[in-house]
Amino acid sequence: MAAGNEWINGYLEAILDAGVKLRSQQAGTPLALPQLLPAPALAESAVAAAAYSPTRYFVEEVVSRFDDRDLHKTWTKVVAMRNSQERNNRLENLCWRIWHVARKKKQVEWEFSRQLERWRLEQELGSREAAEDLSEGEKDKPDGAGPAQPDQHQQSRFARINSDARIVSDEEEEEESKDGRNLYIVLVSIHGLVRGENMELGRDSDTGGQVKYVVELARALAATAGVHRVDLLTRQISCPDVDWTYGEPVEMITQPSDADAGSGGGGGSGAYIVRLPCGPRDKYLPKESLWPHIPEFVDRALAHVTNVARALGEQLGAPGAGDSGSAATQPVWPYVIHGHYADAAEVATHLASALNVPMVMTGHSLGRNKLEQLLKLGRMPRAEIQGTYKIARRIEAEETGLDAAEMVVTSTKQEIEEQWGLYHGFDPKVERKLRVRRRRGVSCLGRYMPRMVVIPPGMDFSYVDAQDLAEGDGDLQALISRDKAKKPLPPIWSEVLRFFTNPHKPMILALSRPDPKKNVTTLLKAYGESRHLRELANLTLILGNRDDIEEMSGGASTVLTAVLKLIDRYDLYGQVAYPKHHRQTDVPHIYRLAAKMKGVFINPALVEPFGLTLIEAAAYGLPVVATKNGGPVDIIKALHNGLLVDPHDAPAITDALLSLLADKARWLECRRNGLRNIHRFSWPHHCRLYLSHVAANCDHPAPHQLLRVPASPSSAAAADPSADESLSDSLRDLSLGISVDASHDLKAGDSAAAIMDALRRRRSTDRPASSNRAIGFAPGRRQSLLVVAVDCYLGDGQPDVEQLKKTIDMALSAGAATGGRVGYVLSTGMTIPEAVDALRACGVDPSGFDALICSSGAELCYPWKDLAADEEYSGHVAFRWPGEHVRAAVPRLGKADGAQEVDLAVDEAACSVHCHAYAAAGASKVKKIDSIRQSLRMRGFRCNLVYTRASRRLNVIPLSASRPRTLRYLSIQWGIDLSKVAVLVGDKGDTDRERLLPGLHKTLVLPGLVARGSEELLRDEDGFVTEDVVAMDSPNIVTLAEDQAPADILKAI
Repeated sequence: MAAGNEWINGYLEAILDAGVKLRSQQAGTPLALPQLLPAPALAESAVAAAAYSPTRYFVEEVVSRFDDRDLHKTWTKVVAMRNSQERNNRLENLCWRIWHVARKKKQVEWEFSRQLERWRLEQELGSREAAEDLSEGEKDKPDGAGPAQPDQHQQSRFARINSDARIVSDEEEEEESKDGRNLYIVLVSIHGLVRGENMELGRDSDTGGQVKYVVELARALAATAGVHRVDLLTRQISCPDVDWTYGEPVEMITQPSDADAGSGGGGGSGAYIVRLPCGPRDKYLPKESLWPHIPEFVDRALAHVTNVARALGEQLGAPGAGDSGSAATQPVWPYVIHGHYADAAEVATHLASALNVPMVMTGHSLGRNKLEQLLKLGRMPRAEIQGTYKIARRIEAEETGLDAAEMVVTSTKQEIEEQWGLYHGFDPKVERKLRVRRRRGVSCLGRYMPRMVVIPPGMDFSYVDAQDLAEGDGDLQALISRDKAKKPLPPIWSEVLRFFTNPHKPMILALSRPDPKKNVTTLLKAYGESRHLRELANLTLILGNRDDIEEMSGGASTVLTAVLKLIDRYDLYGQVAYPKHHRQTDVPHIYRLAAKMKGVFINPALVEPFGLTLIEAAAYGLPVVATKNGGPVDIIKALHNGLLVDPHDAPAITDALLSLLADKARWLECRRNGLRNIHRFSWPHHCRLYLSHVAANCDHPAPHQLLRVPASPSSAAAADPSADESLSDSLRDLSLGISVDASHDLKAGDSAAAIMDALRRRRSTDRPASSNRAIGFAPGRRQSLLVVAVDCYLGDGQPDVEQLKKTIDMALSAGAATGGRVGYVLSTGMTIPEAVDALRACGVDPSGFDALICSSGAELCYPWKDLAADEEYSGHVAFRWPGEHVRAAVPRLGKADGAQEVDLAVDEAACSVHCHAYAAAGASKVKKIDSIRQSLRMRGFRCNLVYTRASRRLNVIPLSASRPRTLRYLSIQWGIDLSKVAVLVGDKGDTDRERLLPGLHKTLVLPGLVARGSEELLRDEDGFVTEDVVAMDSPNIVTLAEDQAPADILKAI
């Protein structure tokens, strides 16, 4: 009946048996074939409390393993044998339904292949266009000409000398320590349960190898010479479901060294886990639910890093830029900010942009790779994948990280070529061309690709007992008979050995999560089907921790149930160990036991991004067998301690295990090779290589380019007796708008730092008289800010003066009773002249505002000083700005199919140094933001894009410029806590409106003021939704009624 394959019959019978059991439990409820995976609307609750479903398991086995034609033949056969028995009738119906599931799977696979082909064609077009432009630039360079100057707008920091990493030796490291380098490094890893000791690895899918990696990296970096402090930022969780330690704000994971303590620098040195609250404080959130709360985390992280940088500057006595003789100190800004995984990469992007410091990212696992695998499986349509995994939001965060990253750390070359190569923001061919051009000093024509570097993760070898390794061939009887042991044996040994009938045999060890991707069932089938392997060795499976399989998540329970069934099928009792529990501290003892039993470690995963367990096993002298897909290729190549196999080929797995277990000479050779070469994966080696790459590949700002912040109140009072002077005066001192006559203190040949220093020391007599008005309001001494970000435009894109006046009057009335403690900021997509004209049309004096954020964040103006763009802010956002190189590309890539040239044309009057403005004919004539950004990324251009003025204008601005980022910049410059900032927005607005809503600030939504917005041009239908960006139920977001009084704004603040 099974169309020539008895497996189908077996699976169908198993499904029916499961149905009988289900009916008995549900008191006669009719059998219903469950969904393969939860629907998007029920995704969160289903994932959190999914019970094991044997029906789902067998249906997936049938759908994935058999062709739909065989299923159709089976159904035909069943129909031909129809009789009155209920079981046969149900079998007929079941075959028909599963056949349709298989057909749907094939359709999803076909749609995915078409979409992938279209995407690859577009990527190839962008790559070819970028490569041709770069090649033409080389040809146009005259023979014998010197190197071209780097792009003026793109190089806001000093250009790096070369791109080749040089490994720092121990001697150089010691010299750097003597030279007094005090580096501050920030690591970010948001999701999961992170603590320094007793890590609960495997507790859930978010608490795995990444948690262990970042904690050990922080500890190892803090122990590296020249590094003063390392902060690991993660989410604070005060929830009854988890241990109280995850709610502690700070955890020290390394003690300051005696040398640091003796030099007076030990107060803030060492490594710390810093937990910052974001989202609901009493709830543990999976990583898929964290996305709307990331802006709040960024705001709190920015405040923490700023405070630590200022404190370290005061503690270490770092002189201010150009102020070597003054009492002022410059904050010790992070040497690098390193984001781990997509969510933390987005956090690191915002932090690095706000502080003007280098950003590095590590993907760990990538969204595009996961999406491709899920679509190939064909079990879920794209919409269901998006609802369950928020995959589009994750991919955009990874693309954003690529935009800002100076360097991307990978574990293997395979990760670069086969995983990062799927992203719009990285093209290996274009990256190589750009690297060559940078080495030669040739302009990159505004294009940028991050540098990918391979740095294998390190390992903490402190748990490895060298004496124990030397005694690796000790008496096995001591392991079996505890009364004969010379010293107490680890309890986990007896827990494992109790499973075996003959514990003297060598051990095959597999250690992983109970995840289908880890492919443990294929290993078990290979073991069960080989009599020689069963006679030669025992098998130990360490598959996380469990209490009740039926209470575990779907994937884990499916794997564990399949393991138990296979053990029973092959009658492997007494030959396979599968303990229910183990602690993280037991893992080293498990490796030791396998090594003493002359065993082999195996990692048969379908794809292994790196393979840290292979390194751990090698450190204990275990030869290894590993999958040939992914990181193990590089590990085995470096260690020469094992064999690679096809994880789908059970006979190949059997042969590899037999070749190591049966050949003792080969076993010893692999053991010695692993122990000899394991130092390549030590944490000290990793950290030296890491810092060497950071130094070579990251553009660190020069001293005069570092972000300046107000000193803390105590240090400011000590340094300046006239501390009550308005900060507006200090802001004027920072002005770069100086005339030649006023620069008599500058000399020809002065260094850039000296020039910047002279500009900052300008006296008030050099200022225009019109700025004296600012002394009255003391901007920068405000206790809070009201930010008007309501995008009021008419249908033709002109400002809606009536509604704008209503909004501004409401804000001014709300702050009038505070006695000057509340300042006002206008945040808009208009240019500075347009914003000034709009304010005057409303009858408002522009100088009454502390700041104007214009051109969607590309320009910042202090109208109480002058009506020009602030030069210091312009320098702050200029990094990686492609300038004129991108200007002509946007109209060509942004017009909709069939649109005319005039439908998206340059608006010269609205353009500025850091904003290319384009007049748009309407929403139907132009492409959406995501589509244009994707095309620009493929060509190496990194920009932010905003539709404003009711979709009538497109602003293309620098990567570091946006309205939310300008607010963070002002909060740092003026020392105002973001929790004291209120942002007024409409219920519609520009395409960047949704980014203004979340964060630590208060957001007040004023309905009915905006007639028409631009948000229809933000994303395509298959993109993520607003709920993935902002949590509208946040207590920081308040929607006011149309008739509420201005006083209600103050109450909301």
